[in-house]
This record gives sequence, structure tokens and C-alpha cells, in this order.
Amino acid sequence: MYPLLFSVVLRRLDPERAHHLAFTVIRLLPRIGVGALLRRATRPHPSLATTALGLEFDSPFGVAAGFDKDAEGVRGLWQLGFGHVEVGTLTAIAQPGNERPRLFRLITDRAVINRMGFNNGGAAAAAPRLRRERARARRPIIGVNIGKSRAVEVDNAIPDYLESTRLLAPSADYLAVNVSSPNTPGLRGLQELERLAPLLSAVKAAADDTPVLVKISPDLSDDEVRKIAGLVTELGLNGIIATNTTLSRENLRTPAHVVEAAGAGGLSGAPLSDRSLEVLRLIRATVPAEMCVISVGGVDTAHDVAERLAAGATLVQGYTAFLYRGPLWARQINRGLATARAELSSATPSA
Repeated sequence: MYPLLFSVVLRRLDPERAHHLAFTVIRLLPRIGVGALLRRATRPHPSLATTALGLEFDSPFGVAAGFDKDAEGVRGLWQLGFGHVEVGTLTAIAQPGNERPRLFRLITDRAVINRMGFNNGGAAAAAPRLRRERARARRPIIGVNIGKSRAVEVDNAIPDYLESTRLLAPSADYLAVNVSSPNTPGLRGLQELERLAPLLSAVKAAADDTPVLVKISPDLSDDEVRKIAGLVTELGLNGIIATNTTLSRENLRTPAHVVEAAGAGGLSGAPLSDRSLEVLRLIRATVPAEMCVISVGGVDTAHDVAERLAAGATLVQGYTAFLYRGPLWARQINRGLATARAELSSATPSA
């Protein structure tokens, strides 16, 4: 049903407008009484329960930052079957983001190019919503992704991140420090070790007991990935999220003129899968076994999620395939994972 709706209606809409329409429906699910019924059908099987960051996740599969920028659809996304919701990216200063159009589909590649630019209503506005969501008895794990405000120079990034940390860490199950979006000028420079170390140290101290992870780019070299993984271990952070979107346009099937017309921005979706998996394996080979590593990038099917878990991911996130698979995507992933685990269990001889 959804593929037909997408091909006939949604693909003809401006991508950002289509997102807003879909997100409005998700926000309304809890309010109109449909969400509670839906949750009965989407609830992950108990075998998928996962412990990470000292928290209990219903499923290892969650929705990545970028879908719910202002913590307005957390409960609706949980009712669709996601085990955790990472909101944001939120900034200390509210900002409109880049000029439109800023979101483009590459349908042939099952990919998206975006240059949204951290459009959000600001950390102070999101904090009360997060407090309300965390007060609920039944809810997903809520991660909060924070980034640098565009109006702030890179040299002043630490106080800016600390303002977001002060406002949001008390209302977050975990905090993700985004230093890897390609759509905020100078942001990726914060991945340089001499800038990254003091930033992460400061955020970790300000976050108190809230777990802190850092989200990195797939465009780093293998050596840079290893060095950041080593730094995260040295600083005692709780984990790494790998990866953000890529600036690469290699090996796309979409005609070159269509890609060029979309212009600058980060590419997400299926073309990112191989590199995201490579970065995951590099990190897992470098960090302690108990460190949380969240894999994101090019995840589409239950097989993809299972592959990431087998490669050492503690948790897995998706976003772009949500646009192509539709509202029951998390349910499909969870059912596929549960079936695979049941088959593995039955095939394992008893002692």
C-alpha cells in the first residue's frame, strides 16, 4: 500500500513538505487514540530487549536524529515500533536553517541529499517537551543530539555546546555531540583532535550522569576514525555514533545532472551503507567491548540491522529508508530481527 502511495502521491510532493505532512500524522497518533492500538501491533518481541548505556531498550533499532528535530513526535515514533528516538539536532540558539529547497530525493539510489542546516526551535524550547516525555511511564529511550549554533564562531563552540548541554542533559537519556554535519560552516573542523578533546571533555563534565556520545563523519580517513575512537576511550565517553551523512557522490545510479541540480549537502541512504559498515568495524576493533557503538547509515532491512549488530554495533539507527519504506518500517525491522533470532536459537544445539 505505502509503495503505491509513495509512487503516485508522495514522490510528486516537495520532499520537505511531504516530511512535514507525514510528521504531522505521527505527532497526532497519541492524541487521536490510534497510537495505543498501533503500539499493540508494533511492540517489539521481548527477545529484542537490549541493555546499553545503563538503559533498557525495547529493541536495538531506533530512529536517527534529523527526523524529529524539536522533540515533538517522540511518542508517535515509539508507537510505530522504534526502540529509541534521537531528537535534534538542537542548538542553543534557535535557527531557521538554510534556504529552501534543501531536501532532495535520489529515488533510483534510495537516497536523500539534505542541507537543512540544523533548523530547530532551540534547546530552551525543546527542554520542557523532553521533560514531559521522560515523565511518561511507557516511552522509548530518548537521545538528544546537540550541535553548534550557526551564529557562533567555531572558536567559541564550547560555550555554545555547554549551553545546550545545561538545558538538555537533565531531560535526555543520552546526549549525542554532533561535530559531523556538513551543513554548518566549520562544524566538521571540530573533529580535529586538538579541538575535539576539549569540547568532549567539557560536555562530559557538564552532562553529569547523562551518558555522552559523539557522532562522526563517514568522510574521515581510517586513521582519523581510529584516533577519534582512541580519544573517546581515553576521555571515558560512553560511546560513538557512526556515521553522519557524506559529501561523496561516488557510484550513484541517479543521472549526474539530477545530482548536480540538487547541489551541496549531505548524502544519506543506501549509497552510504558500505562506508558506514567499514567505520563501524574500525571503531569496534579500537574501543573496549563494553563501549556503546551506534551504527547508522544505509540501513534498510532487518538483514542490514542484523549485519550491523553482528559487526559489533550495540544499537542501530535509520532514517532515510523510513521515507521509502513507510510508517510500518520499524515493525518490519523488528519482526525480521525476532524471526532471525528465533531461527538461530532453534538451530543451536542444547548443551
